[in-house]
Amino acid sequence: MVTGELVLTQDGPLATLVITNPAKRNAMTAAMWGALPGMLDALAKDPAVRVLVVAGAGGTFCAGADITEAAAIARSGDDSLAVAAERALAEFPRPVIARIDGFCVGGGCQLAVACDLRVAAESARFGITPAKLGIVYPPSTTRRLAALVGPSKAKLLLYTAELFPAAEALCMGLVDVLVPDGDLAATVDDLAATIAARSELTLRAAKAVLGDLPVPPQGEAEMAEGIAAFKERRNPSWD
Repeated sequence: MVTGELVLTQDGPLATLVITNPAKRNAMTAAMWGALPGMLDALAKDPAVRVLVVAGAGGTFCAGADITEAAAIARSGDDSLAVAAERALAEFPRPVIARIDGFCVGGGCQLAVACDLRVAAESARFGITPAKLGIVYPPSTTRRLAALVGPSKAKLLLYTAELFPAAEALCMGLVDVLVPDGDLAATVDDLAATIAARSELTLRAAKAVLGDLPVPPQGEAEMAEGIAAFKERRNPSWD
């Protein structure tokens, strides 16, 4: 019996990865953590994909790692299944948007922080809770969090292990865009469409520079098309 799965769909340039384990508020099992890098590697090879959205099924993003499999998921620190999944998201060559509603806790926050942008509903709740469980987060996970929100806010999240409302998460820098609950899907769709219309080369270069990854070379054809479209007052065609 499948206790959880990652469901990947594609609609034109937009791919959506849905964390699906509703019986456990979309907690990530060891199998789900382990499957994520391979799924993203295959998706990265599809040139039609311009943007990836990560979301949770049934009104909640992800309540963390499945605690019944915590030892298997966390084993070996920076070589753990969770860290490999984070790394795969962070290094995915297209922009990744986390669409967050409900609970975004523990491992769910790990996934969200590894995304490029986080759009959250007003009712979402955020927490990083290893201190409640006696778990030590891997160094790379903690450093990625601190790089996003700053050392002091990272300490607040880690030391207290409390849940914070989305408005506070926005102030911390954990959330980039906060929207009313009913507007979440439409807002993310609009943002994804806007990003998908931009130069893929420019987006990949920006992500590479900001993520300390290898930077692709300047593409003369894309630059020429962008300048021509600007002069002709039309939308560029990047294909």
